[in-house]
Amino acid sequence: MSIKISSQFDAGAIEIVNATGANAIDLNIRKDSHADIVQWFYFRLQGAQAQPCTIRLLNAGQSAYPKGWEDYNAMASYDRVNWFRVPTSFDGQVLTIEHTPAMDSVYYAYFEPYSWERHLELLDRAQLSEHVRMVDLGSTVDGRDLNMLVIGEPAAGAPAENKKKVWVIARQHPGETMAEWFVEGMLDALLDPAHPFGRQLLKESVFYVVPNMNPDGSVRGNLRTNAAGANLNREWYNPTMERSPEVFLVRQKMHETGVDMCLDVHGDEGLPYVFVAGSDALPNFTPDQAAAEKTFAENFMIASPDFQTEYGYEKVPFTDEVLTMGSPYITHAFGCLSLTLELPFKDNANDPDPLVGWDGARSARLGAAVLQPVLQAIRTLK
Repeated sequence: MSIKISSQFDAGAIEIVNATGANAIDLNIRKDSHADIVQWFYFRLQGAQAQPCTIRLLNAGQSAYPKGWEDYNAMASYDRVNWFRVPTSFDGQVLTIEHTPAMDSVYYAYFEPYSWERHLELLDRAQLSEHVRMVDLGSTVDGRDLNMLVIGEPAAGAPAENKKKVWVIARQHPGETMAEWFVEGMLDALLDPAHPFGRQLLKESVFYVVPNMNPDGSVRGNLRTNAAGANLNREWYNPTMERSPEVFLVRQKMHETGVDMCLDVHGDEGLPYVFVAGSDALPNFTPDQAAAEKTFAENFMIASPDFQTEYGYEKVPFTDEVLTMGSPYITHAFGCLSLTLELPFKDNANDPDPLVGWDGARSARLGAAVLQPVLQAIRTLK
């Protein structure tokens, strides 16, 4: 059987330059469908069982985040369920994957994918709970459903109007699939009748959860943009139904419900850590908001050793661009605790796992762990 490379499946993305033999597989990372963003790859290799393969991604040096390739190992799977890391090197221009497949068919990806089918299954499974109502917010550019889960209304405990309103959104950048893995773990814990923090949160809060903010980009195999080429995390100040309906619809719903706390879940290409970015660049950022951010971070470190505060983004001065981003806009608009939560593409350098690095399962465990600091946060919010 000859070598074959393919990517015509959900989230698949690659360009073939040369694939004539196992030791000479040359590829290019494909751009986002409507933007010059090069980073996400996901492809299938067939016909190379037991052959030492050298797979070269020739344009990695021209990618959006070249530092993302430093100390990075690509992910591979034979069944798209169990993913593992394979030896990968970067010389500043070319990303090279060295792997001898044990089977005739193997998949390689930038990070463990989260499929559209799994997304729908997550929504369907959640709505079976008596605590959950699924809401259709509208449609994306490509006509896909943009769904939200409302959790904790109706529910036992305090009347809904007295409950804190907690928003969680994920995958504004569709290639950051760890964000939806995180949401899956959070939802499973929140809806587990035996989970003490979940039970209490249902009594004291209403969750508004959008597990996938960018369905079109997810299916198209984009890293950062939707079907119109929009980076959704730069659309919050003035979204439109033509260019960024996903943000327009979610923002509209937020203004209907109000927001007491929000987590915007992402993945970071360069930093091998879990961390949060706050809204301290805002000119109207208050000492109370700063204290709430600090308290949340301290409690999250107790709830999960995977979270840390030593490494993160450097502080930046306020510019007009700040209000185009989700988390700062939400803090500005609602005066609430709103944080961008970043998970790594590589590994957690504080506690590395050589076999799988950071993966979907670890993201999900972090999602379950977040319930404790969320509960503590809503009890201290003014």
